[in-house]
Parts: sequence; structure tokens; C-alpha cells
Amino acid sequence: MNYSSKLVKVNKDPGHGSHISPVYMTSTFVFDNAEVGAQRFAGEDPGFMYSRLGNPNVRELEEKVAALEFGEGCLAFSSGMAAITGCLLGVLQAGDHVVAHTALYGATHTFLSKTVKKFGIDVTFVPFKTGEELEPHITDKTKVVYFETPSNPTLSLVDMKSVAAIAKQKGILTIVDNTFLSPYLQNPILCGIDIVVHSATKYLSGHGYLIGGLVISSKEIIDPMRKEVQKTMGANLAPMDAWLLFQGIRTLHIRMDRSQENAQILAERLEKHKAIEKIYFPGLASFEDKNIMEKQMKGPGAMISFVLKGGYETGVKLMNSVKLSTLAVSLGDVGTLIQHPASMTHAIIPKEEREKAGLYDGLVRFSVGIEDVEDIWKDLEMALE
Repeated sequence: MNYSSKLVKVNKDPGHGSHISPVYMTSTFVFDNAEVGAQRFAGEDPGFMYSRLGNPNVRELEEKVAALEFGEGCLAFSSGMAAITGCLLGVLQAGDHVVAHTALYGATHTFLSKTVKKFGIDVTFVPFKTGEELEPHITDKTKVVYFETPSNPTLSLVDMKSVAAIAKQKGILTIVDNTFLSPYLQNPILCGIDIVVHSATKYLSGHGYLIGGLVISSKEIIDPMRKEVQKTMGANLAPMDAWLLFQGIRTLHIRMDRSQENAQILAERLEKHKAIEKIYFPGLASFEDKNIMEKQMKGPGAMISFVLKGGYETGVKLMNSVKLSTLAVSLGDVGTLIQHPASMTHAIIPKEEREKAGLYDGLVRFSVGIEDVEDIWKDLEMALE
């Protein structure tokens, strides 16, 4: 089944036959009698009880995303970080060890480098692209391997099949953040990965009007996580956000096609520009992980990162010079977004650690939108000059 055929089915509203599901803006649900209430709380009746524990809009979204990522179940959280932290706390316990890639989103890096230590969990940060490079860092206490591919913001890739093969041999769970590509361009579970996480705020939503996160995996992993983590954390997605996110997913393939088409054109032009020292984009022939991209990605995506000559000050100056592109964090919006990781999203990571991961002071992260590509280029060209 291809992506589009999975996307078009819309559940019929059982109440009135509405083409688009209504928004169930309710905190609680009525039981026909005490016996029904007891059955629902016992898990014997699939009906709803309380929106923190489940809601029709959230369930519809979770079922759709699970299908798109080829998983058995999905949990919708109130943010991408709630999904990441909830997922990790759901599978880890005191004494466990995590191998995490060095190139991670700033808040994820902070959670793994500082917060989990309070729970007696040890984390080793290492750069790796294959299972062979990962294996020497695995110990008898390693429970999880965590990485992004492409990574934020250097777009470095990890060979998922290679890493998954080594991890499965040793009984280790693999978790991949698939935010940068979405289920349209990459499906980690088909590569042997155990758990997929998303900041649904980005490409899945696509319109910059909500915050959300998703975890997709097998029922064996999702069901206990739903009961033991999400229920007690209370970091559930609101009904209106779930409804909006579902609508955004309906146009995901159209938005991704246009934005990555724009990104390819822009990357090829930026690679030749005199102000740029280095560029990272999977669609370029010069991209160092091109062989990995061809194994597991259906397209290069629409994220470009480039290093400006002149370092930190030049990066800041570029931010203050763009007109069409929006100076804002986040990504995956229909509008083009630009930001400077060293002074913004990754500022909390010490400079020495940033540079080890390729996050140089002059690096700029560029999320290409669906505007006319010539308009985007004129804006960039003017700002670079």
C-alpha cells in the first residue's frame, strides 16, 4: 500500500455522518451505567472515560500515524519533547545505559546528558553511522540506542538497517527521531528500528499552528507506555490539536514534494556561493552520506544547513538581513524558516561539544517552504550579499 492510498480514508462520523470528524472538546465522557464505567476502567470496554486517558480525535490520529509508520500502535503527546522524554522514561530504569548520537536536538541532548542522571541512567554520546561504529560503545548494561537521521542540524545520516541488526543481536532497543523526513520520505520500522518518535509540530502539522509529539512502535511497547507513562505524566495531546494535526497530514505528501523540490534548487545554488564555506543537503552529489540516503530515504527532504564564512557574527548578520524567510525556530512549515543554531536552538550545548558534532558558529539551518523558489532565492541572495 502506498502513502497516498493510506492517506485518503476518512472515518465516518457515527453520529451524523460528517465528512470530517467533529472535534470532541470535552474533558469527560458519560457512562450509560456504573457497570459500563467499571468495564471501561478495567480495560474491558474500548469506550472513552476522560480525555487525558483517550479521546476520539486523538485515537483517530494515532491510528492514522501508526499506519503511516508501519507500526502497531501510536501515542500522541502534547509536544515533541514530551514524546521523547515519555518514550525514554517508558523503556529505561535505574542502572540502564544509553548510547546516543552526538548530533542531537539541543533539548534532547540536555535531557540525556543531565536529566536522566537523576534517575541513575548512564549515557554515552558518540558519533556513529553504522552498526560496526556503534558496537564498541555497547556495554552489558546498554538498553537503548538513540539517534536522529537526518540529524538536527547537520543532516548527517545513520544506516538504520546496520544499527538495528547489531542492536537486535544484543537485545537492545533502537529509537529514531524521524521528524526531519516524516513518514512520507522515511520509515524506520521497515529498516528494523523498534521505536519512532516525531515532533508532530513540524512536517506532519505543516502549518505552524500547534505543538505535538508522537511515539510509534509495537503493541508490546506502546500499550504499557500508554498505561504507565502517558496516563501518569498527563502530557497528552489536546483534542483540537489532534484534529488540526490530522488535517495537516492529509496534505503532507503535496507539501513535502514542493518543499523538497525547492530545496534541491536552492542547495545547488548555495553550494556555488562565495559566502558559503560548507553545505549539508542529502540531495547534493557532494553529500558525504549519499550512499546511506539511497538505502533508506525516498527523497532528500527540505532541510538545508550551511556554514557561512566569518563565523558567529556572520550568522547573526544573515539572520537580521532576510526579508521573505522568517527568522524563527521550528521547521517543516509551509513558509520558509531560518535560524542560527549556535545562538538559538543549540546555544545550551557547550561550544566544544557543538563543534565536535559539526555545529560550527557560522552554521545556519534553513527550512525550505513551498513559496515560489525564485522568491526564496532572491531573499537569500540579497541577505548573503
